[in-house]
Amino acid sequence: MKLPKLSRRRFVQAGGVGLLNLAVPGLVVGKDKFDATGKAVASKKCCIFVLLCGGPSHIDTWDLKPDAPSEIRGPYKPIRTKVPGMQLSELHPKLAQVTDQFCLIRSMTHPRPINNHFDAMHNLLSGQVVERVREGVPDDLPYIGSVVAKHLSNERNLLTNAWLIKCVGAPVFCAPNIGSGGYLGSSYAPVFIGSADNHPAMPKFKLPEIYEMGDPARMQERRKLLDALESDRLSHDAGGKDWGELRELAYDAMTRPEGRAAFDLKQEPVSVRERYGMHPLGQNLLLARRMVEAGVRFVTVNGWVGPAPGEAGGGPPSSSWDMHGGNMGMGNAFSTGSYGMGFCLPRLDQGLSALLTDLKERGMLNDTLVVAMGEFGRTPVILTQGPPGRQHWPQCFSAIVAGCGIRGGAVYGESDKTGSAPKSNPVTPQDLHATILHALGVPLNDLGKNTGIIRPPFSSGKPVMGLFG
Repeated sequence: MKLPKLSRRRFVQAGGVGLLNLAVPGLVVGKDKFDATGKAVASKKCCIFVLLCGGPSHIDTWDLKPDAPSEIRGPYKPIRTKVPGMQLSELHPKLAQVTDQFCLIRSMTHPRPINNHFDAMHNLLSGQVVERVREGVPDDLPYIGSVVAKHLSNERNLLTNAWLIKCVGAPVFCAPNIGSGGYLGSSYAPVFIGSADNHPAMPKFKLPEIYEMGDPARMQERRKLLDALESDRLSHDAGGKDWGELRELAYDAMTRPEGRAAFDLKQEPVSVRERYGMHPLGQNLLLARRMVEAGVRFVTVNGWVGPAPGEAGGGPPSSSWDMHGGNMGMGNAFSTGSYGMGFCLPRLDQGLSALLTDLKERGMLNDTLVVAMGEFGRTPVILTQGPPGRQHWPQCFSAIVAGCGIRGGAVYGESDKTGSAPKSNPVTPQDLHATILHALGVPLNDLGKNTGIIRPPFSSGKPVMGLFG
């Protein structure tokens, strides 16, 4: 009896695993590499991008101006760090002890005065100078995580591009192609992991849906049935054979223990978890370390720190750093509320310093690039209409970069005496984008030949070679 020919849809359904669809975002299957013991070898060159959505104030964090008038310098005093001459905010005592591990850029600047989160994030993540017309057709530029996923496929059949807690609040905060993969396609889009109600600081943190296989025994039986139904067609049809091989790779990706184990933070000693901080940002940074350790190439970590005690809302997981003060009804930007630096900065200090220390102790910093920054900075002059705060400021802001050959213990670029504009060595988001790709070994001049459409280089900037040493 001749077996009925199955459609692709029924083919997948017969396996009982729609999750094995090879169009699953962020899952780019590739060949395995094993060491002499048969253990899968960790992928090399990866990036943890800590995106401080909302735009932190550079003047109150990493580029203090103690000699400026009080309406500019703000309430925080600079403290000495491990690197002579490099000062940070007094709310960064732990980062002050690891300044020898990172380079501090104090001359970030947008090439155009883009004052809204939406377009500023788009410029930062796409590496192209593009300002969208809100009522027009969105462009199809891929974001940096998708570009990395395209060129550095995961050799352990795990996720390649992940985003820990999806940015919410569109169209205010979320850049247009945040989850699409742009013209590269959905296979290179990020897998979004976690939410305000499901993050790794919670006791019952759930795995991403792609790892939800249901009953493993039943899946295995259905897999055997599918193999039997399709064995004849797959053996004679070259296209079907390729599909069968890819299906097996996808099945392996979903069932291999490394992927699932990366999300089990209970495997970490309590002391390590507490060093990162038992809050959303700290535990997401720890999860990011576990994910790149398991082979994930690019992990974006939303800088949301969670709500302050007594503030159940505390803002959506995208805007902890949007500290306007009374101008936007967010309270005092220098307080200990959810939109206050007195609450947010200590948590960033704890989590980011722990990440850098952990990566170094594990010998991972040479192959792991860490970037921490927002989409722009904040106005030099403090707003005093109601509780104090600062407005958006794309002309000048700061960034921290470490690992993958970046020289530690250095400051690159300088802002003027009020933090209004770069004084030396300006770095655009496009330049930083190109620098990230360079550090990861991703070519900058790919013209999208695999799409059949001539495209400009992935980044219109140039790598900042002065960051390497």
